[in-house]
Amino acid sequence: MASEFPIDRIRNFSIIAHIDHGKSTLADRILEKTGALSARESEAQFLDKMDLERERGITIKAQAVRLHYKAKDGLTYQFNLIDTPGHVDFTYEVSRSLAACEGALLVVDAAQGVEAQTLANVYLAIEQDLEIVPVINKIDLPAARPEEIKEEIEEIVGLDASDALLTSAKTGQGVEDVLEAVVHRMLPPEGAREAPLKALVMDSWYDPYRGVMCLVRIVSGRVKLREEIVFGANPEKAFEVLEIGCFTPHAQALDALVAGEVGFFAASIKDVRDAKVGDTVVAAGAAVEVLPGFRDVKPMVYAGFFPIQSSGYEALRDALEKLRLNDAAFSFELESSQALGFGFRCGFLGLLHMNIVQERLEREFGAELITTSPTTVYKANLSDGEVEWIHNPADLPENDVLSSLEEPVVVCRIHTPSEYVGAIMKLCEDRRGMQQDLQYLGDKRILLTYELPFAEVVYDFFDKMKSSSRGYASLDYEPAGHKAAPLVRLDVLLNGDRVDALSIIVHRERAYERGKILTQKLRQIIPRQQFDVAIQAAIGAKIIARETVKAYRKDVTAKCYGGDISRKRKLLEKQKEGKKRMKQVGAIEVPQEAFLSVLKVDE
Repeated sequence: MASEFPIDRIRNFSIIAHIDHGKSTLADRILEKTGALSARESEAQFLDKMDLERERGITIKAQAVRLHYKAKDGLTYQFNLIDTPGHVDFTYEVSRSLAACEGALLVVDAAQGVEAQTLANVYLAIEQDLEIVPVINKIDLPAARPEEIKEEIEEIVGLDASDALLTSAKTGQGVEDVLEAVVHRMLPPEGAREAPLKALVMDSWYDPYRGVMCLVRIVSGRVKLREEIVFGANPEKAFEVLEIGCFTPHAQALDALVAGEVGFFAASIKDVRDAKVGDTVVAAGAAVEVLPGFRDVKPMVYAGFFPIQSSGYEALRDALEKLRLNDAAFSFELESSQALGFGFRCGFLGLLHMNIVQERLEREFGAELITTSPTTVYKANLSDGEVEWIHNPADLPENDVLSSLEEPVVVCRIHTPSEYVGAIMKLCEDRRGMQQDLQYLGDKRILLTYELPFAEVVYDFFDKMKSSSRGYASLDYEPAGHKAAPLVRLDVLLNGDRVDALSIIVHRERAYERGKILTQKLRQIIPRQQFDVAIQAAIGAKIIARETVKAYRKDVTAKCYGGDISRKRKLLEKQKEGKKRMKQVGAIEVPQEAFLSVLKVDE
């Protein structure tokens, strides 16, 4: 395959859509139509490579694939297609993918219409100044209403949908038109091939045999085998390029990558910190200005990851570093806990993101973890005028030095059919939401805008919203700063000792209810010991709820037949003394489920 493919016949494009609108299925049809896959190789959602993606039916990682398409004008074009996730927790993956493209296919479900993530992803594409081609998918459904959806796209998104493409990715209808639209409606990349090398690192992953692998978009110049390159963030450290290739969709070796192309290279990079996503690759010794990378993402949810055995600490740190290379939206730092020892405080974009990272650590790296309950970042204003950012409830200052506590709030946009609007509004009001706007999008759809405390969204808001609307409502949110609220730290005491890993920050009005449910939940989970275990929920020194796990008890009076009652009493008193001594030295086993029970408190 000629590496010097004419730049005016290259098209770099992405597929963006709300979750479940058919992105991955459309990508499958494009792979088939361009002859990238034989009938024997093709399988549904081919680009979703991870087991987790297949099990959950969602795209987690964006995938880049190079295709060749012979258009109706008789010329062959090179397509670099990037299939992106649709879930709100993976928006960062989408924004990184779009930075490498000139155009985007906006896929909208012909029955569901424009939904929350459709809008969020369109705004990301407009920010990057991309050519957006609307594609109305699933027109084979009995409930399809393509003409109404065209109007929705024009009214809500503000795009001209008069020439929107009508397709069914499932049956393959209209896919040929999509490919022609990519050729004629999207612009080719710009970039001089004789200029100095400048490449943007879009993604990277760790290969145990080849070191760090970098997926790059070449902005100008070329990268060749045996050439020495450096990264803009650390220009002193040079690496020799040992392997170059692209995915077609299987990995294929190349001699070079030139301006306008997307591909990967390996250069024996051992340290995962040397290849940061969003960095610029330049030739060693060349002075080239660094490309604007991706804006650093701010985690929204924090949780502690601790190894089950303290000996697993180093292995866990190694696994976290390798995973962060592949998932730039995830961050971690060292943390220690009285209950769990040394571990890491990790930052995520949402709960789904946290679950995915946890499962990937367990599956791909064999890590054995204890995960603490997730929390958001609180702003503590101290009485001396200082400000502290609280990532872990256990670090919250005492009331005598605390002036006020602010919690993060988000603006939620919820798209829902009009018949469920009452149930959704009640859910938002119950979660301390403030309504900001209500818009009618056509006859049957409504866009609700609410300001909600992020802590209320983190817990089971998404599940409750889906069940209130029978699965039809969709959610997108964005941070909107911090607001003061009457918040308190709810501690869990086991036999009088505070378990810092189980502490949570809650609204004062909900504290009693949360404490009661939490102690009841823990009573079911904590195994019985040889002594009573008192489980208490406390705010400061005030106990607000208590449960007791009763001890195993041997029948010490079994041998006493008749006789004076004082004999039995004496044996029971002796047993009680023994239990008291055990309680003083006995450490209580707290299983992993206990830390997750904070999450699953069903209100």
